[in-house]
Amino acid sequence: MEWLVQLQGQIVGLDTAPLIYFIEENPNYLDVTDAFFEAMFRGDFSVVTSVLTITEVLVYPLRQGNTALAQQYREILFNSQGLTAIEVFPDIAENAAQLRADYNLRTPDAKQKSYCYSWRCIIFLDK
Repeated sequence: MEWLVQLQGQIVGLDTAPLIYFIEENPNYLDVTDAFFEAMFRGDFSVVTSVLTITEVLVYPLRQGNTALAQQYREILFNSQGLTAIEVFPDIAENAAQLRADYNLRTPDAKQKSYCYSWRCIIFLDK
């Protein structure tokens, strides 16, 4: 996929949805997410997301009592080569507030994009 070649050596911000599509093998997005995460695992580029992602991805597995799925999310977020989950810092929170004010974003979306900007990501992969 040509768009993946353009990401080589870059830092990419990751929203929650693509991670869910990948882990749960959503057939509508599987070609794209498989290619993306395979390239990340190979080290073609680095990926950052916020620790907020774990809050968002664990809701469904916890409601369903699906501990195996919950563990898959924990593993990829905290033990994957090339993927960094960033902690919340005051400057990131303040930047998120500015994004909310400027673009009327929801708080989770503003926080995710703020993390991405703080790490100088060239792209933000979301829905």
